Amino acid sequence: MKISIQRFFRKINLWRLLGVYAFTWVLALVYIMPRMLRSGATWQKFWDAFLNLLGFSWFLIAVHVAFALLFILYLCFRYFLGVYRSLGHKVMLKHLGIRFFSPILLVVMVYNGILLSNNWENFDYHWDDTIENNTGMAHNYYGKDHKHRGMTVFGWNDDNDEAIAELIKNNIEWVAVVPFMFQKNNKTKQVDVPEMADAWTGRDSSFLNSIVQLHAKNIKVMLKPHLWMNEGWRSNIVMDSPAEWATWFASYRANMLRYARMAEKANVELLCVGTELKSSMRHAPEQWILLVQEIKTLYKGQLTYAANWDGEFDYVPFWEQMDYIGIQAYFPLTKKSDPDLELIKTGWDRHLVTLEQLSAKYDKPILFTEIGYRSDAYTTIKPWEWDGFMSRFKKRTSNKTQYLAFEALFQKLWHKEWFAGTYIWQWNNHSEPDNSFERLDFSPRHKPALNNMAKWYGKPVR
Repeated sequence: MKISIQRFFRKINLWRLLGVYAFTWVLALVYIMPRMLRSGATWQKFWDAFLNLLGFSWFLIAVHVAFALLFILYLCFRYFLGVYRSLGHKVMLKHLGIRFFSPILLVVMVYNGILLSNNWENFDYHWDDTIENNTGMAHNYYGKDHKHRGMTVFGWNDDNDEAIAELIKNNIEWVAVVPFMFQKNNKTKQVDVPEMADAWTGRDSSFLNSIVQLHAKNIKVMLKPHLWMNEGWRSNIVMDSPAEWATWFASYRANMLRYARMAEKANVELLCVGTELKSSMRHAPEQWILLVQEIKTLYKGQLTYAANWDGEFDYVPFWEQMDYIGIQAYFPLTKKSDPDLELIKTGWDRHLVTLEQLSAKYDKPILFTEIGYRSDAYTTIKPWEWDGFMSRFKKRTSNKTQYLAFEALFQKLWHKEWFAGTYIWQWNNHSEPDNSFERLDFSPRHKPALNNMAKWYGKPVR
C-alpha cells in the first residue's frame, strides 16, 4: 500500500498539484473581483470581503470542488498528451472521443434533460403594463391607507437612478435597506463591533447615499440590520451563562446604537431594532427593554422588531414600545405541491386568527417585515427554505405557484385594517432577466409574481 501511494504521488508530481491549487484560488479571485468592484468597493474593501469569505464553509467547499475538477482536467490532459506522444494523433483523437467527450456529452444530455423536465410549466402569463407607474416618482398611497408597499433590496451602487426607477415602476413605495452585522456562528460570544463605533464606514456611507437617493424619489425607508453568521442561525444563539449573554448583548447594543444614529441622520421613517433573535429574547429580556429605551433617545422615527413566524412574537417583551408588530411571515400554507389558489387561501385561515389576536392584544398593526416565496412547486409547504444547487434536480420550477402564493396573500390580508403591509424578499439591483423563468429563488423580479405585486401595490385600499 505504501509503495502504491508513493508511486501515485511521484506520478502526480506534488509541485504540479500545488500549482493547480494555486491557480484555482487565482480563478476564485478573478471571479469575485469584478462583482465586488462593480458594486463600488475599494481594493481594501474587496480584500477584506475576500478574507471574510474564507470563513464561509460553502465558499471553501466550492473552491475545493473547483480544484478537484481542474486537477482531473489536468490529469486528462497529461494522459492524452502521453497517448499522442506514444501512439500518434489518430489514436489520441479516438481515445479523446471515447474516453473524454462521450462521457461529458452523456452527462450534459442527462443534466439538460433533468432541467428541461423540471423547468417545463404550462403557465401562459400575459404581462399587464397598464398598472405600472411611469411618472418617475413613487406614489404616496401610504398617506391614504397606511399600507407599506415594501421590498427588501440589495446591490446598492453609488448611482442607483436606474435601479430606483424600476422599483417605482412596480409601485414600490417602501424599501428595506439591510446592513449586516457579523459573528462566526451561534456560539460566538459577541457580535463584531467596528473599531470606530462613532464613525461611518465606507459601507455605511453607501447605505446613507442610497437612502438619500430613495428619499429624492419619494420612497420611504425601513433600516433593517441583520445579524449574519457563517454557520448556524441567529434565532438559536447559545450562551453558557448570564455573564456571556451580557457580553454578547453589549456588542449587539453597540451595533444597534450606531444604526439608530444612522437612521436619525438619514431621516429614515422606520427602524427595525432586531431580526429573528428568539433565544436572546428569552435569556436577555431586560437588556432588550433597556436597549429600546436607549434607541428612542437617539432616533425619533417609528420602530418595529422582526419576529419569526414560528411563535417568537410571544417572547418579545417590548411590543408596547413598538409602532408595528413585525413578523417574518414564512407561514406554511399547504401540505402539497402545485396547490391551487383556494387551497393556499385556506392555508392562511389559522394564521390569520393568531395574527388578529396578537394585534388586538397589543393594539398594534401587524407588519410583515419579510415575506417571500420561491418560484418552485413546493414553496407553500416550507416557504422559509432556501434553494440550493441540488434544488434544480429535486424541485420543479413553478412561476405559477409563486404567483398564486402572492395572490392568496393579498386577497386574504391586504384589506385587513390591522394589517400594515409587506416587505417582499428579495430584490437584487444586479439581477438580470435572462433565464429568470428557470430560477428557483425568492426573487420576483422579471417573473409574473412581480406584475401581480405591482397590481396590488398600484392602488390605495378603500
